[in-house]
Amino acid sequence: MPGIRLLLVDDHRLFRQGLRQILETVGGFEVIGEAETGQQAVDLARRLQPDVILMDINMPDIDGVLATEQILTADPGMRVIILTMYRQDRLVFSAIKAGARGYLLKDIDEQALFDAIRTVHRGEALIEPRLSARLLDEFRRLSQAQGQASSEERLTSGEMDVLRLVAAGESNQVIAKKLGLSERTVANRLSIIYSKLQVTSRTQAALYALRQGWVRLDSNE
Repeated sequence: MPGIRLLLVDDHRLFRQGLRQILETVGGFEVIGEAETGQQAVDLARRLQPDVILMDINMPDIDGVLATEQILTADPGMRVIILTMYRQDRLVFSAIKAGARGYLLKDIDEQALFDAIRTVHRGEALIEPRLSARLLDEFRRLSQAQGQASSEERLTSGEMDVLRLVAAGESNQVIAKKLGLSERTVANRLSIIYSKLQVTSRTQAALYALRQGWVRLDSNE
């Protein structure tokens, strides 16, 4: 069975080599390319069509956030994980707005990295736990500053059902089972939700729902 095809993007060659060695020591991963600049990442993503891209932020020419935006504009279905040493709120926020499905710090444990890649490859999203609370705070702040109007009335009840389960962290497979739908129907509803809310990923949709108060995080669940 073929492994998850990965593109590594980082301007430090030794880091890329070390990451490649780590990933290739476990089954289920295949590094199909490396890039050391943002523009190289955009070009290789288009040519190689990797399953998941591990993207640094600070690089020559264009940075990882802009590279992510360009890659996902060309192919919205591609999956990008930001893997960086930078934990500044503005960078996390910008990366998620650009469509990244994951934001991880380089001091992550090896097994946690493997799990994160598999999670994002399944179509889910993952934000470094140490950063997620601040990310939610930033969304709330922007919402208050902009006085953004609620879009709840634009979603059907079926779309809201899907969105609430997405915000709860459920995969398409689980959502389909809980709602008695096919996975294709769930995927189609997600595409409609993205369009109506003007977002590009599960993370953005979930955070939008949290920000609007449509769902809540319950620590007792």
